[in-house]
Amino acid sequence: MATKIGIRQLVEFVLRKGDLIETKNSQNTAQMGAKIHRQLQSSRSDAYQSEVYLKTTVTMNGADYVIAGRADGIQTTDDGLLIEEIKTSDQAFEDLTENTHDLYWGQVKVYGHLLLKDHGDVDQVTLQLTYVQTNADKITKAQKIFTRAELDDFFKTLITEYDYWLTLRADLRQQRNASITDLPFPFPAYRNGQRELAAAVYKTIRFQKRLFVEAPTGTGKTISTLFPAVKAMGEDVIERIFYLTAKQSTRHVAEGGIALMSADGLRLKSITLTAKDQIRFPEEQNVRPEENPFMIGYYDRLKPALKDLLTHEDQLTRPVIEQYARKHTVDPFEFSLDASLFCDVIICDYNYLFDPLVYLQRFFSEADDENFFLVDEVHNLVSRARDMYSAEIGDDSIAAILKLAKPDKSQPSDDLQQALKKVRRSFNRLRRVLTDDGQTALIAPEPPEKLLQTMRTFNEFMSDWLAQQAPSPLYDAARDYFFNSLTFVKIGDLYDGSYQTRIVSDGHHVIVKELCLDPSDFLNRSLSLGAGAVLFSATLSPMSYYQNVLGSADNSLAYQLPSPFPPKHQAILVTQYIQTTYHERPHSEAAIIASLHALVTAKTGNYLLFFPSYGYLTQIKAAFELAYPDIATTAQENAMDATARQAFLDQFQAEPDQTLVGFCVLGGIFSEGIDLRGDRLIGVAIVSVGLPGINPETDLIRDYYNHENGQGFAYAYQLPGMNNVLQAAGRLIRSTKDVGIVLLLDQRFASRRYTALFPEHWQYYQTIRSVPQLTATIDNFWHQVEENHEN
Repeated sequence: MATKIGIRQLVEFVLRKGDLIETKNSQNTAQMGAKIHRQLQSSRSDAYQSEVYLKTTVTMNGADYVIAGRADGIQTTDDGLLIEEIKTSDQAFEDLTENTHDLYWGQVKVYGHLLLKDHGDVDQVTLQLTYVQTNADKITKAQKIFTRAELDDFFKTLITEYDYWLTLRADLRQQRNASITDLPFPFPAYRNGQRELAAAVYKTIRFQKRLFVEAPTGTGKTISTLFPAVKAMGEDVIERIFYLTAKQSTRHVAEGGIALMSADGLRLKSITLTAKDQIRFPEEQNVRPEENPFMIGYYDRLKPALKDLLTHEDQLTRPVIEQYARKHTVDPFEFSLDASLFCDVIICDYNYLFDPLVYLQRFFSEADDENFFLVDEVHNLVSRARDMYSAEIGDDSIAAILKLAKPDKSQPSDDLQQALKKVRRSFNRLRRVLTDDGQTALIAPEPPEKLLQTMRTFNEFMSDWLAQQAPSPLYDAARDYFFNSLTFVKIGDLYDGSYQTRIVSDGHHVIVKELCLDPSDFLNRSLSLGAGAVLFSATLSPMSYYQNVLGSADNSLAYQLPSPFPPKHQAILVTQYIQTTYHERPHSEAAIIASLHALVTAKTGNYLLFFPSYGYLTQIKAAFELAYPDIATTAQENAMDATARQAFLDQFQAEPDQTLVGFCVLGGIFSEGIDLRGDRLIGVAIVSVGLPGINPETDLIRDYYNHENGQGFAYAYQLPGMNNVLQAAGRLIRSTKDVGIVLLLDQRFASRRYTALFPEHWQYYQTIRSVPQLTATIDNFWHQVEENHEN
């Protein structure tokens, strides 16, 4: 299989030069650009062909490369051939940099070269650049005529300059594939179910399908998906793997999987992408690009920096990227993106594929069946996707910005004040609508078009205003509000039947929310940009729910693995004598305290107790400590940073000589993604079935799915809550030697509605009708564990 190189990628890599001046903040979205393209293309004559795929094969250093791209339009008439390239941006055509013009014309000149190769009887072609300034609806057209000889020379020059990089790609690929051929599985033996999972992943890649996998904790999901994907890559089935995650800790696990295979001889390039605000150097903060030494002359230093990096490193983790970025004085974030073009495995956050505002355009501007997606902990994508496709804006910060913007002799800001006041008047009109109706909130299925128009005008002003300002408190506050407004406008352009607008007033301020209730269509489109995907998690039950809400109900396969550990290593105890509904909480407090005491006093060790809210946690913790002051406790707190989180976990030591009870929030930072192996954790209690708090926005999700499939309560409340329960319970059994107790404190767990959602390895759950029965059952469990250990 020949390596495919996009025409845009080739042109930008060779022709970019000078400073890295980040793209001006644009109100454009990919959807807006595509819409403009379609409108212009449909207005052309019958002789006009849209989206014409052009390609050629170049042989360098004994390897074939397909140079390919899609021309926006080609027109064949009696007068000859014309190729149109359509570009959209907020900037005026005359304000574009010389290098931007070179890149635009460079791209269409390559199309011209390829088109003339297909038309041997034609010696010249007309190239047309159609530029749409979106914020002014202004169209500029420029035409140039090139001969076959001119375009042949241009293409030859491009390829000659890219020669080193083509050869490097060929050498790296040959080295990679040779190292994969005999690459062994990086463990002495497969765990139960691991070989089957790896085989299913390999087949999914081979047949370009989409596979949902539920693989319980301990299956070894990361290596079981990465290893077969790497094997398929070595056979040229795919060219690049994207390993997408929700958390930094999961990215480290993926890095560990690559490191394991590298220790057995694997030679491939992997990179971990880090968010811009986390990886940029401290001295880059609050510095204009034109004054930033890591951006000035960036493209003049980029190629030597890449050559140095790719020659000496295989695993391009954050520290490695930072080391070479500082050595060559290049911006580390942009450097990582440019380096990713030469990488085989890209480990990154969900948003680099799914987020409509920050996705990687260099990879996902069009579909590419050489890319394959591994999506880890995919249960997190449900809520993340709703957030990505939703936005809100209010008027609460306008007064503070206006105060900073009071004109003075050094920095008059009259224009900014007028722009902000126009925005505030729009919010005031919305407030009057609510007041006149005697309401504090309104809901509508249409986008807030009048407010969107106001914000579009504000964004146009701010885009120019910010470019003229020096960093200051006013600049920071106005910029932050502008970014909020940009997001709001872009999301407003995405409205379909899955959206609702919610306008809320507290009497003083107004917030307008654009709520995406069902992002499944958007997710499906993103996943369709690759050859296929494996989406996996320890908890994906019921599978049909996740296939539906993640956009793959009609075109995906499902695979569920049993737990690799003996089910009887953990006791699943369901108390039928406790009700935790809001009105029953005062009456059940004593029974909960007694039940928790029975759990944590039967055996000295470490325990985690999970509650549906901080309020409920605080209530039970205070009562527990009052009743049992001699038992050591600790608790999760709001807004814990990485250091505080690690300090909390460090309290749970192996072989403790006294019991420690940790109070945590269900669905919070300690209910998934932590690994307390062995006797660092021997018991988990979960209070309530974890239903999200009832609120108007979740009710909108409920109403939407009631209309769609009649399962509104399940989709909005029950299934997200049960996933949190299963994730928290999954903290307990992490290895073959782990044993312990999961105590479910809510009688609803014993109902058919919930037992139907229990995973297979919970088949031995027991229902408990009283505290004495609970005490006896727990004592018996630990007695049997002792007997089994002695035997």
